[in-house]
Amino acid sequence: MNLWPPFVGAGIRVDEISRDFKKVRVSLRDLRFNRNFVGTHFGGSLFAMTDPYFMIMVMHHLGSKFHVWDKGAHIQFIRPGRGTLHATLEIEDHQIAEIKEATQDGQKYERLFEVDVKNSHHQVICRVQKLIYARLKPQHRPFDHLRVV
Repeated sequence: MNLWPPFVGAGIRVDEISRDFKKVRVSLRDLRFNRNFVGTHFGGSLFAMTDPYFMIMVMHHLGSKFHVWDKGAHIQFIRPGRGTLHATLEIEDHQIAEIKEATQDGQKYERLFEVDVKNSHHQVICRVQKLIYARLKPQHRPFDHLRVV
């Protein structure tokens, strides 16, 4: 991911991925070309630094029997971002279990994940929410005896 051109150009770096793939730590460097009109971090870079990870982590833990998609996102800007910023994205066992339980009958499920982007003083710069969609692929859904075809 550190060689992916959109991340390189934006100053985004993956600093750590846990062995169990439940935690990803990313940073955003303050570069002259990733600042906005007023000299703070460009909002698109703040969003991009958190964008793919929840979906990828959920995909990893659910496995190939599931469709997993980013369904929506929201970013709330709290204070101007300056300097190097950090975000730690985490998923927990109970969240994965919740998704599996909600989708075991073949239904879709949407789960909201949230992460704070912070500066070096641990102040929250923005809060990002990602809505992740999960559903068993058709060939793995339980047979519905009541369905008329």
